[in-house]
Amino acid sequence: MMAIQMSSLGFSPLLPAIQKDFGISYSQIGLFTGLYGLVAMAISVPAGLLAKRVGEKLALMAGLLGVAFGLLLLSQASSYKLALGARVVWLIGYRVAFVCVMTSIALVAPPEFRSRAMGILGAMASLASVIGAPFGTVIAEPYGWRGGIIGFAAMALVGAGVFWLVYKPVAGKDGQNPFHGHTPSAPSKSAFRSPIVWSMVLLGLINMGGFSATFFVPSAVKTTFHLSAMQSAYLISTSYIVAIFVNVLFGYLCDKFDRWDMMIGLAVVLVPACFAMMTPNLLVFRVATALVISLGLCATNQIFALAGEVVGRSETGPVMGVVGLGGGLFGYVGPQVLGLLRDRTGGFTAGWYFVAIGVVLSLIEIVFLRRYARSRAALELSPVRN
Repeated sequence: MMAIQMSSLGFSPLLPAIQKDFGISYSQIGLFTGLYGLVAMAISVPAGLLAKRVGEKLALMAGLLGVAFGLLLLSQASSYKLALGARVVWLIGYRVAFVCVMTSIALVAPPEFRSRAMGILGAMASLASVIGAPFGTVIAEPYGWRGGIIGFAAMALVGAGVFWLVYKPVAGKDGQNPFHGHTPSAPSKSAFRSPIVWSMVLLGLINMGGFSATFFVPSAVKTTFHLSAMQSAYLISTSYIVAIFVNVLFGYLCDKFDRWDMMIGLAVVLVPACFAMMTPNLLVFRVATALVISLGLCATNQIFALAGEVVGRSETGPVMGVVGLGGGLFGYVGPQVLGLLRDRTGGFTAGWYFVAIGVVLSLIEIVFLRRYARSRAALELSPVRN
């Protein structure tokens, strides 16, 4: 996770330099970053099926190598179109690796600790972003943004080597996860036939603001507060430092209390945080950015924790892929619409309104899913009629 997230989230401070090098508009930058969503929509489900077919270890290795190759292509791109192509290769590798990481955690972590495990994973992803933003910027200062991208490619290769040596799939003689032997497992049925799985796609709205903020905060602070690329890198890094602790704490609380109630509370806090992104006060903007990014990451990880208990172990990969569609869909819509609104209005206010509305819609969806889940649980506990 650290190997793929260092580049995926850490390269955002390099975007102004990339924009200047290729002479592109904010809408084109929105497309460049928003390709994440298009690729995720296309690759998430196949990635889950690949993990089921060849195993999460081999699939994740292929993803990491794809990340490294795509980054190397991007570092050599001579035009915006070639850069888009390299970005697609990079993101295909990223999405395969991401789905397989989530699959691995869901298979290894005992159900009663799954939220904490996902919280720790989110904390490590945040740590990667804290390291990644200044890592790429420091290399870019003497060698340009292309040098920073090459540095990210090298880290993906290091991550692939470490994962290959250290990770060992956990399975008993019968192919079942031994950690799950003491608890009832969810029914083993196809993830593609579960309405609640498909409805979870809409929960991707909850992190649309966090994903968009990661890529547009550098441009926003440059135009509004006149800060440098390094200062924006540290602002983003601070947000991910906060996310490290918030992810661990929120994962623990989700295991101790009702996970649906915790998600509702998180969404309620996110709504005013999105509106606070419009402030002209730098301190308030820093706090709002930290909340939008850290809480969005928390929500994303806990959605995967919920998905891990919807179907049986054999369908863990596919269900992770289905749920990943939500992040992919709104990971595309968010940056694309923010870039478009920035070009049309000359500011980011309309964009922050847009992401705040997305959080409200996700809140409504969470309330609906909670009611559905509780009614189904009550039905399963009721006496069986003769």
